[in-house]
Amino acid sequence: MSVFELLKDKVQASHKNYRIVFPEGTDKRVIAAASRLAQEKIIEPILLGDSQEIAQVAQADERDLSTVTVIDIAAYTHLDEMITAFAAARSKSFTPQEIAKQLQDPNYFGTMLVKMGKADGMVSGAAHSTADTVRPALQLIHAADGMHRVSGSFIMERGTEKYVFADCAINIEPDSSTLAEIAYQSVQTARLIDIDPKVAFLSFSTKGSAKGEMVDKVQEANELFHKQHPEIIADGELQFDAAYVPEVAATKAPNSALKGQANIFVFPELQSGNLAYKITQRLGNFTAIGPILQGLAAPVNDLSRGASSQDIYNMAILTAAQALLGAE
Repeated sequence: MSVFELLKDKVQASHKNYRIVFPEGTDKRVIAAASRLAQEKIIEPILLGDSQEIAQVAQADERDLSTVTVIDIAAYTHLDEMITAFAAARSKSFTPQEIAKQLQDPNYFGTMLVKMGKADGMVSGAAHSTADTVRPALQLIHAADGMHRVSGSFIMERGTEKYVFADCAINIEPDSSTLAEIAYQSVQTARLIDIDPKVAFLSFSTKGSAKGEMVDKVQEANELFHKQHPEIIADGELQFDAAYVPEVAATKAPNSALKGQANIFVFPELQSGNLAYKITQRLGNFTAIGPILQGLAAPVNDLSRGASSQDIYNMAILTAAQALLGAE
């Protein structure tokens, strides 16, 4: 069963139609995905944008939006309530006029719907940059309880093989405590797709084969993680082959609890993580699902600007599954 088939089954089995907001509501790819999701009764899509333009695009593409909620930001009747909630969410002081202007941005408006509990998650990025999608979430939704930061993972899938790579999108130079937190967030993502988590903290060194600050950081991250989550199998510092190949692990790290069977790979910094997922995707013919934002109090996910309607449909299902996991 593929990742998205698994997640779709989980969301449908919950018997709750999670509300997912799409700030790019006039985009025909988003409209196609929302129409399909609504017809299949998987989630309740909320489209943001000019209602007439949305209706015109839907009609031209023969999409049924009869059961889809459309919110025209310019005509929103609960703006005062949203302004108050926005002000409470930000540590920086803004005037009501400044907030009202900010809320004209559909990503901020959509994020506030999630913040206020009027939506369970948000999917954006079909026509916006990652920064445009992520910034409002960081400013308004903030990290989940017990978390101090947000990270970005990719689920790597090829047939029955499924792995989680992190951080590949957010934290450029994470310190040891950040790496430990990224690992725990990645464990939650792995559990979302029924992976029994086995965490490898990656390095160019295996068990002291090299020395230096970069190696020390990974060793410290592994130690912190063990103290915080002793019930989860993890090890580091490990080179990739020692984490992934049992025969190599037996030689390089014979005492490792992973025994060369890691399925969550925590990279020492963003550059290596980003390179690794792209190499795995292109040379290994894996499907890269993400970036999946981890550690937020409510799910918000980013799309590629080249996303298809199928990609948007899939990411909405994943976002609903994150909301389901958060509610458990």
